[in-house]
Amino acid sequence: MTRTDELQLDRQVCFALYSASRAVTQLYRPLLDALGLTYPQYLVMLVLWEHGPTTVKDLGEALELDSGTLSPLLKRLESAGMVLRRRRATDERSVEVDVTEKGAALRTRAAGVPRTIACATGLDAAGLTELRRILTTLTETVGETQLTADVL
Repeated sequence: MTRTDELQLDRQVCFALYSASRAVTQLYRPLLDALGLTYPQYLVMLVLWEHGPTTVKDLGEALELDSGTLSPLLKRLESAGMVLRRRRATDERSVEVDVTEKGAALRTRAAGVPRTIACATGLDAAGLTELRRILTTLTETVGETQLTADVL
């Protein structure tokens, strides 16, 4: 096998992304366990802390999650007393999600999480900004690309 073999594991962008994603998510685990949140629940709370009351539809768009994935997350957060879901008075088909007092108080406890994770990456602020820019571009580009089996 030559070093130019395109099917080598260490040449796969997908594996590098997968490994990095798993490693970073594992960094979050002990921090989020202390907050009583899973990583996806943390992402939901970030959106709500930033934007305030949000519809389930808008929350799904912000997190790129479908309602089948988002609904159980919200149900668990509601059971934990972190969020409240209610139908909008102006549109009964729309469900709005908002943080409770307990959920709002959790924001203060979570404030150090981003800095702790940033420090653990070994990247400086400029490196983190550039990495995020590259990953965002990659996500947008890949999201616009439709591949079919006939390209093989």
